[in-house]
Amino acid sequence: MRILAAMSGGVDSAVAAARMVEAGHDVTGVHLALSSNPKSFRSGARGCCTVEDSRDARRAADVLGIPFYIWDLAERFREDVVDDFVAEYAAGRTPNPCMRCNEKIKFAAVLDRALALGFDAVCTGHYARIVDGSHGRELHRAVDPDKDQSYVLGVLTAEQLAHAMFPLGDTPKTDIREEAERRGLAVARKPDSHDICFISNGDTAGFLRDQLGDAPGEIVDTSGEVLGAHDGTFGFTIGQRKGLGIGTPAPDGKRRYVLDISPTDRTVTVGPREQLAVDEVAGSSTRWCGPAPEGVVTCGAQFRAHGEAVPARAEVHGDEITVWFDVAQEGVAPGQAIVLYDGERVIGSATIDRAGTSDRAGTSDRARAGAQSVAGG
Repeated sequence: MRILAAMSGGVDSAVAAARMVEAGHDVTGVHLALSSNPKSFRSGARGCCTVEDSRDARRAADVLGIPFYIWDLAERFREDVVDDFVAEYAAGRTPNPCMRCNEKIKFAAVLDRALALGFDAVCTGHYARIVDGSHGRELHRAVDPDKDQSYVLGVLTAEQLAHAMFPLGDTPKTDIREEAERRGLAVARKPDSHDICFISNGDTAGFLRDQLGDAPGEIVDTSGEVLGAHDGTFGFTIGQRKGLGIGTPAPDGKRRYVLDISPTDRTVTVGPREQLAVDEVAGSSTRWCGPAPEGVVTCGAQFRAHGEAVPARAEVHGDEITVWFDVAQEGVAPGQAIVLYDGERVIGSATIDRAGTSDRAGTSDRARAGAQSVAGG
């Protein structure tokens, strides 16, 4: 097969490309230039897509003896990922830019171009597995739970999975570094990238302030009493406890958490932790890694990249979905992705629009009564 290996300049993508070469595929490496003004060097484990990263990717390709190219996708990345990120925060939502990058860049712009050039598949260093199962080509969790990236890949469609390869999903990360050293890859001990790649200093609030400008408003409690002020609602997320800057403790002495963000009137509402609990979410922009579920199905639901799937029930209504958690969850925010699982298999995902408390005597009971397992549905 002709494989296009996306090479970020890190150890994972380098080993993934090496495994494709070793398997006998015709491999070409490509580094994605996603920044219009890339910095020369990374700052430790922060950021990516620097000049240093492109050079590391080229060196790895040279060791593997494969052709190597750099594709400039900076404008597309700015429009589909960075601008979307800023707009979501401006609207009081909490986006996941890694998922948007996978959806719009790596498995749309890159995959589309690869197929047009005659490649059969795109290979990346993501930790996930593709398994041939009863639903066709299925996306499954990686064997290393600490590195599993199936959540951020939950936006991929069945058609995209048909042309995707994840060679690292069956291997723990510690083994990958050892393998890189055996193969003579200089990136074997290079730190992993963390946080948001286009915010290299880790200051998300500062980045958003530069993009949106100050938009001062009030921090209030659930009764409407003003407790403090802020420079912009973009500096807060649902469930946030630290950095509220309100000084005075609650009357009962308990910590306060962000409960609601309203960019329209620039108000951030805080309150006790127990008011964070929600057991129902509604989402849209559904994406299915295989057949869409029918009716109400039991499943696992995960709403954080490094969280765990919790028992839930889900019902699909066209492009929209309603999910009920068996046990109320905290810190669920509009803009987050909710990814559904059938055991280790990823069913699909949606973007959360609303989160709240269901009528346990009505809606949730109906969901429980009508639920069926995904496998049996």
